[in-house]
Amino acid sequence: MTKFFSFTNILYIIAVSFIAGSYEALKSFPYLLWIEIPLFLFINVFAGTKSVRTKRRQYRVCSHGGVLLAIFCCSTAVSIVYHIILAFRTIPDDYKTFIWSAVFCVVTEAVVFWNGIICVYLTSSQLGLKLRVVGAVCGMIPVVNLIILKRIIKTVFREVEVESEREERNEKRYEETVCRTKYPLLLVHGVFFRDNRLFNYWGRIPKELELNGATVFYGNHESASSIEDCANQLAERIRKITHETGCEKVNVIAHSKGGLDMRYALENLGVSHLVASLTTINTPHRGCQFADYLLGEIPEKVKNKIASTYDKTLHKLGDESPDFMAAVSNLTASFCEELDKKMPQPDGVFCQSIGSVMAKASSGSFPLNLSYHLVRFFDGENDGLVCEKAFSWGEKYTLIRPVGDKGVSHADIIDLTRQNVEGFDVREFYINLVNDLKNRGL
Repeated sequence: MTKFFSFTNILYIIAVSFIAGSYEALKSFPYLLWIEIPLFLFINVFAGTKSVRTKRRQYRVCSHGGVLLAIFCCSTAVSIVYHIILAFRTIPDDYKTFIWSAVFCVVTEAVVFWNGIICVYLTSSQLGLKLRVVGAVCGMIPVVNLIILKRIIKTVFREVEVESEREERNEKRYEETVCRTKYPLLLVHGVFFRDNRLFNYWGRIPKELELNGATVFYGNHESASSIEDCANQLAERIRKITHETGCEKVNVIAHSKGGLDMRYALENLGVSHLVASLTTINTPHRGCQFADYLLGEIPEKVKNKIASTYDKTLHKLGDESPDFMAAVSNLTASFCEELDKKMPQPDGVFCQSIGSVMAKASSGSFPLNLSYHLVRFFDGENDGLVCEKAFSWGEKYTLIRPVGDKGVSHADIIDLTRQNVEGFDVREFYINLVNDLKNRGL
């Protein structure tokens, strides 16, 4: 909030405060409107757009909205004090002046507020659905609405600051192409998701990698199927990429079950010579004990109903042969522990693993905030789905521990929710990850 109080913004606050309380002055000097109207329009169009470093229109508009909301808060406070004084001067002898002044003030402040809130609601990525809904629901509750509004303003200013710094950083290293690896990247998604043009499983990560020189491909395999079936699809995908591009090999970054799918492909399907490196992200190499528990406790009829509904739905959405039960069964500790023994690290492929853990249940978004306790009961520290002791594999293992009281969830580690995590820059993390592959000559 301290960055808001620049000289220009203070002038905006003074101007809006004056306009909001100018009804009495306008009665005597109506020609003031010729000054107030252009000034008010200027503030509502340009305030906060020139003071930010970003060149992206989205964040200029976002900054504009945040500045307007902050102006609204400050000028409203000034207007309330002014109208309290005005009430003592005009009531009861000239109550109409007070009423019309109050109406004029409310309309003025409402224009500033709604302009600001619409701008931030339309452009901010970090407000999220939850804060937007809370803001709308609590908007008419005194005191609570001010607390929520302060949080919205703080979130917006922080977002604009982060994106501006990121933009500057990318401009400075543009010529270095820090992510231009020898071999292209193949991003492999986990279970229950598909690669989709409209909603990228990897959030803002691929675009950031491409801005820094990377060439990115996607696995395009089934959302839910057995490890063997998904591995076959991925092996075919790798052959197709290397054949069509002539790149010889690919660097694979695989999340969750995708890491198991890729290990199976390397061990059993003859594509290890086409893979330069495999990086697994929060992959359950030794499975999840809570998955064994759930499959044992849920009635067969219920499991079949869930599986049937999922398979039919995903078939309509594009999966050729989804198999919910096979996917879930292949994630149990009993299955993965045996499979892990049969899939040693392949020769000639640089293999590493990365994992992260949450600090508490509320660190993750739904449904990870619910599953966290269950996984913790059976497996200990976890990311909301996979326990820490199941992550490690390969010649290098990196564990991302909680920063503050949040941590990094199974979804945060791939930027699925597009939410910035305090103390963990997920996009920069992947840039450093890929830059390390580049430095290794991969």
